Amino acid sequence: MSKKKEVLNKIKIVLTQQFEKPEDAFAFFDGDKSGELSTAEVKKLLKKSKINKFLRGLVTTELLNKFDENGSKTISWKEFKKAVKDLS
Repeated sequence: MSKKKEVLNKIKIVLTQQFEKPEDAFAFFDGDKSGELSTAEVKKLLKKSKINKFLRGLVTTELLNKFDENGSKTISWKEFKKAVKDLS
């Protein structure tokens, strides 16, 4: 399995096994309740997904580049839903 698929699979496992619905996962990781996941909050999700510390920064950058449609350097609920759908 490629490293990318392995990382995505780990994220999928956390989102599907520890939360009943994507809204619950988003609310959990949105620690400041801003309605957006900051870089630190995305890293928290990756840490919970057991992504090693070295890769967390790289994966965070990749996720923001792919899913941050409005250039806010955060992931909104709308963007998060698309990201979760991509994991399916």
